[in-house]
This record gives sequence, C-alpha cells and structure tokens, in this order.
Amino acid sequence: MSFTFLKELPKPEEIRREYPLSEHSAQVKRERDALVRDIITGESDKFLVIIGPCSADNEDAVCDYISRLSRVQEKVADRLVIVPRIYTNKPRTTGEGYKGIFHQPDPEKRPDMLAGLIAMRKMHIRALEESGLSSADEMLYPENWPYVEDLLSYVAIGARSVEDQHHRLTVSGFDVPAGMKNPTSGDLSVMLNSVYAAQHPHHFVFRGWEASTTGNPLAHVILRGAVNKRGVCIPNYHYEDLERLIRMYDAMDIVNPAAIIDANHSNSNKQYRQQIRIVKEVMHNRKIEPNIRTMVKGVMVESYIEPGSQKVGEHVYGKSITDPCLGWEESEDLIYHIAEMAV
Repeated sequence: MSFTFLKELPKPEEIRREYPLSEHSAQVKRERDALVRDIITGESDKFLVIIGPCSADNEDAVCDYISRLSRVQEKVADRLVIVPRIYTNKPRTTGEGYKGIFHQPDPEKRPDMLAGLIAMRKMHIRALEESGLSSADEMLYPENWPYVEDLLSYVAIGARSVEDQHHRLTVSGFDVPAGMKNPTSGDLSVMLNSVYAAQHPHHFVFRGWEASTTGNPLAHVILRGAVNKRGVCIPNYHYEDLERLIRMYDAMDIVNPAAIIDANHSNSNKQYRQQIRIVKEVMHNRKIEPNIRTMVKGVMVESYIEPGSQKVGEHVYGKSITDPCLGWEESEDLIYHIAEMAV
C-alpha cells in the first residue's frame, strides 16, 4: 500500500472535552438554530444571509470580521438572520493549493491535521463567544462533522461532494439545515436527489460504527451556477431558473422546499463584485413573484475585510488567500439593501 499512517487523531469527544463550548454559548447556539430552522420550514418570514470569507484562514481577522457582522445583525434583526461563513475546509478542483485551516493552521507551513482540528474548533468557539453568531461551515469530510457538530447552525455540501453517497447519508443524521449545492455540471436533478436522500432515514457505516439515521427534513438546495463542457460558466439564479426549480421541487416528495442562492462561484464567474448585482436581482425577483419569495430563503455571499484576494505569504490583514471576496464596506451596504428588500 502507498499509504503512510503518520499519527492517530483524537476522537471527536476527546477534542470536544478539551475545547468545550460554554453553557451560555451553547444556549445562544440553540436559539440561533431555531431562528435558522424556522426560516427553512417557512415558520418565519425572515431572510437568511450566509456571508463571510471564501476560506477562514486567519483566526484574528475572521473573528474581527464576524464581530462587525454582529453589530449589523443587531440593526437588521427584525428582517434578517446573518450566519457567518467560517469555512475551515477548502475543496480544490485539481487537489492543489491551500485546503483550509483544517489542513494547514498556518498556510505557510506543512499540513498538520491534529493542529488543524484544534484550530478549526477554537475559531468557531471564539467567533460564537465574541459575536453571539453561530456559524456555517462546509462539510468537505463527513468524518469531521462530530468535531464541530455542537458549534454549527448551518452546513453546506459542495458541488463536488453532492453526488457522494457518504455525504448524503451523513446529512440525513444532522439536526441543522444543510444546503446541497448543484453539481458543477448544473444538473438540478442530481441536487434534488441529494436532498431527497438526505431527508430520508438510512443505515450505514460512520466512523467505524454501524449507524442509522432518521432523516433531515431541513435539507434543501443551493444554486451556485454551473460550467458547461467548454468551460463556460452558466448562471442559474435568474427568474426562469427559479421558476424551473419550483416546478422540479413540486414534482418530488420533498418537505420544506427552500433554496439559497450562492452569488459567487459559477453564478458570478468568480467576478466577486458581480455578487452585488446578483443579490439585488434575486431580491427583486422575490419582490415581484410570490412563488419565488416562498422558495428563496436566503443568499450566500463571499466577503471579507479587504476586497479581492492575495497570494499566500503577502500578509494583507483580512484579505482572502483563496477566491476573491467583497470588502467590508460594500458588504455592509449590501446587507442593508437585502434588509430593505426582504420585507
């Protein structure tokens, strides 16, 4: 075998015990879970804004950013629920490049998975305790879920993972909303099949255990655009795309129909400033079409303190080292616009 087993990692319960969440923060998280859940089920007409860096690469900068979000949340609490993106695992198209703080707590040093597990847990805890905002993360590795399951109020399943059986079955055991992105091909039926699978009970192997789940009725879709066979980005946030999604949802046995619109990635062709225009179009379409308003429960935006991106090693505080992001000032303005249009 070409595997070299370097070291055995601690079990999730050991890491959680060593780095516990305070009872106060646990209660805040439970209250936040309820807010997000009620949006997905339609019991609340508030709007979800999942916003933050492409990858959470620096604890100080990320927590600074989220503290700023917290002050904005106080002003829009009657209309919006803001969930900060703290994405600690970064999928790579070719496998090359920075893979997130779980792999490399220091982007300029060698991978260290044990230090990464600790770093990602500590960052989620610090952000929650300092800001009062529980976060979202992407579940790139299903086996890592137990290390942070008590910290997250929202989980995203990426475009490259959504067809994977293990991801689908693991989501079926969650008790928080999980957004299943459309695959990079753009096939909405694949995405909806993933939602169907996640909403139903399953029997499978998880972390060395024979396990069963009851299904997650909070699983839903995320539209992130697609790439055709010529490598051209095809957006799927327009009015006609949302109408088609509604018809496809109606044809399936899926509860709590809900869609989140990812304003970046293939919807923006990774032109990060286009996120502003895209979000405004989505909010306009919600305003003029009741069915779209009912279906579209939120947006997803990549945003950080400084606009754009940088290379690893440039050390610009609060600037993305992966995909380019909106800067703070334009992000804050966009959130206030969303709040105005959400009513």
